[in-house]
Amino acid sequence: MTGPGAGTPPGPPGPADAGTAATGVGEAGAERARAERAAPLRVLIADDQALMRGALRMLVESEPDLAVVGEAADGAEAVALTRTHRPDVVLMDIRMPGTDGIAASREITGDPALASTAVLVLTTFEADEYVVRAITAGAAGFLGKGAEPDELLGAIRTVARGEALLSPSATKSLIARFVAQQQGDGGEPRDVPGLAALTVREREVLVEIAGGLSNDAIAERLGVSPLTVKTHINHTMAKLAARDRAQLVVAAYESGLVRPHPR
Repeated sequence: MTGPGAGTPPGPPGPADAGTAATGVGEAGAERARAERAAPLRVLIADDQALMRGALRMLVESEPDLAVVGEAADGAEAVALTRTHRPDVVLMDIRMPGTDGIAASREITGDPALASTAVLVLTTFEADEYVVRAITAGAAGFLGKGAEPDELLGAIRTVARGEALLSPSATKSLIARFVAQQQGDGGEPRDVPGLAALTVREREVLVEIAGGLSNDAIAERLGVSPLTVKTHINHTMAKLAARDRAQLVVAAYESGLVRPHPR
């Protein structure tokens, strides 16, 4: 049976149809944006013990926002895999055969092509020399292997955001190292290039960073917004040629801007 309009090709979409199409495109774009935002942080594990690598992999992959992209058994392999996979974070053991974690960290952080990769040193050795060597090698954080699982997962996310992280014991070791250094040098601070270029407010922020305060805590103490604090930190890092917050702590103590409290 043939009715009116049968066989007539459909006309151009009306306003309602166009709106539906536009909505579909918008929803698709929003879905892509959500997927991009939900992309997990990419983690590379470097440890010479297979059992430790396996345990770390299980822990990291238990979180939906984290993914392991590779495992390395020594420092040289860690550097090679970092260049291949470009992870957001490398969990780096210090004591490994051949190229150790300190040398590997230095090679990774010194490569401009890997500027978006942060190194989180994870080790049983929290002695003064290892803390200082890890930080000066460019590591964004230092955490003991005895840390709680939630602490480690939080540390991965922290350094991936471009922030630095030191465990409390590591921070104490770092300060102790500079106490000994200043005593050995007769108490004279070292000249830190760029320190003279800091504004009064940038110096204030640097002192608070060396005291271990977060951006929010600094903002509250100085009566400014966290965004303003972040801006001051970025300017300070640029002037002092510091890669991250941990190296700002080093600069503050080296320069004598911050003095350790006497015991």
